[in-house]
Amino acid sequence: MKEYNFDVMEVTEENNNNENTEYKGFSTDGGNSPKPPKNHKVLKAAATLMAMVMVSAGSIAVYRQVEPSYQKNENTAVDTVEEKDSARSLAADSVSLIKTDDSTGSELSTEEIVDKVLPSVVGIESQFTVTTQNNSGYFFGFGGFEPQMPSSSEATATGTGVVITENGYVVTNAHVIYDTEYGAGLANSISVLLSDDKSYDAEVVGYDTDCDLAVLKIDAENLTSAEFGNSDDLRLGESVIAIGNPLGFELMDTVTGGMVSGINRSITINDKAMTLIQTDAAINSGNSGGPLINKYGQVIGINSSKMSSSYSGEASIEGIGFAIPSNEVSAIVDDLMKYGYVTGKPQLGISCQDVTETISNMYNLPVGIYVTNVAEDGAAEKAGLQSGDVITAVDGEEVKTSAELTAKKNLHKAGESVEITYIRNGKEHTVKVTLDEVKSEN
Repeated sequence: MKEYNFDVMEVTEENNNNENTEYKGFSTDGGNSPKPPKNHKVLKAAATLMAMVMVSAGSIAVYRQVEPSYQKNENTAVDTVEEKDSARSLAADSVSLIKTDDSTGSELSTEEIVDKVLPSVVGIESQFTVTTQNNSGYFFGFGGFEPQMPSSSEATATGTGVVITENGYVVTNAHVIYDTEYGAGLANSISVLLSDDKSYDAEVVGYDTDCDLAVLKIDAENLTSAEFGNSDDLRLGESVIAIGNPLGFELMDTVTGGMVSGINRSITINDKAMTLIQTDAAINSGNSGGPLINKYGQVIGINSSKMSSSYSGEASIEGIGFAIPSNEVSAIVDDLMKYGYVTGKPQLGISCQDVTETISNMYNLPVGIYVTNVAEDGAAEKAGLQSGDVITAVDGEEVKTSAELTAKKNLHKAGESVEITYIRNGKEHTVKVTLDEVKSEN
């Protein structure tokens, strides 16, 4: 079976001085595959191979013979899982992962923290079908060669998860079970490996690729659920540890330590803005979805990404990892378990791609965001936007990329209005768009 590389090409971090630092080769940690073996050593060969590549959180970067389309969908498409209704019907009416009382207990030693949390940490394996193009044609939304002769192959990777209820609900990263960048979509099969080596097929309760979180359900009882702490109480320099499965199950339950290196880091990954905890605890390929734990043995973050070992192709990067804060995790998990999607998320209802300076000169288009498709009866269509329009500003502020457009849109909630400036047939127009709510069922 082929191995696939997961790679995020660029990340922007907004620092405290409101300057943007461009990071090349940002990578995150992901996973996928069917029915994990009950013996960790079965995956030794896969782990050895994956040690030679950088596995990331964002997507399956297949070794392709052609370049993919640069088209990006502003709306996150979500596939349907047959078992979603049965899984979600078992969910509680309301889920709060955060410890509600003020007492956090006494500080624990590293050994005590591991003893407390380790039974709640699981391995996740997902299997994808990846379709690639087998010719040298290059496709772009404005014209070019259509790719032909598609072929399919299986992609397998591993990740980590955390048990959140005694009856089998597990939280992990969405990118562990769903690929957005190369069209593989939802994994064909997902399984969960417990710390006692028991393996279970998993159902998808819900997931959100923007928030990079997913909830799975396995048919198991009397599990040890993790205790979650309040991420708002984190302090810079506070000691933390991470537990996960770097490079596959051969190194399952690896424990690493460090500190909180940064709080409320504004990071953009694959055009998706996130506010994350920064840590220097080692987070490697396969750690995705695992816990970041405070000195009380509470999960205060879900590990999701890290800077790669190459900075702009030259300088080395060490110890820059990121985790989704537990307070955000709790709110998202609540929505996913009750509705199967995250409520209140705004959408324009368009598919789009960037018009760079080069493309602008090539096709005589303004720099901005080219609308390739408008969803029927969506917010954009209701406001009069059409395919072929080029969006150049939101709320009076210039936008040049789909990432900037998404960031502006996400400053609003569903039901609120944004002012969109666009070019059509060489003329500038401005229109008010009332944002729809994303109501995707998994």
